[in-house]
Amino acid sequence: MSDFLSYCGLVCNTCPIYLATREVNEEEQARKRIEIAKLCREQYGMNYELADITDCDGCRTEGGRLFSGCTDCVIRNCAKQKAMENCAYCVEYVCKKLETFFTKDPDGKIRLDEVRSRIS
Repeated sequence: MSDFLSYCGLVCNTCPIYLATREVNEEEQARKRIEIAKLCREQYGMNYELADITDCDGCRTEGGRLFSGCTDCVIRNCAKQKAMENCAYCVEYVCKKLETFFTKDPDGKIRLDEVRSRIS
């Protein structure tokens, strides 16, 4: 799982955006992208239009496709600046950025806590 664990604890290969990127049926891909825009609004408070739901190969990708929401993600940018595999490895874990994110996606904390327990 660690290969697909994002900086914040999301699992990239189960992420709807990642899955839509790999969808070969164009109608199904379009349907998934509509659902993703709705999910982003309802769960994360992000007002994305359908055109904002871009392809993504995972937020830790280097040189690959990246979801538009990941390009300016403060958690991703912080972890990349610190050259962290994910936030569980950070000496500041759990920081305010993550605390805010975990209120919207508490499973990310569970995953990162699990990683942290193996490295501490």
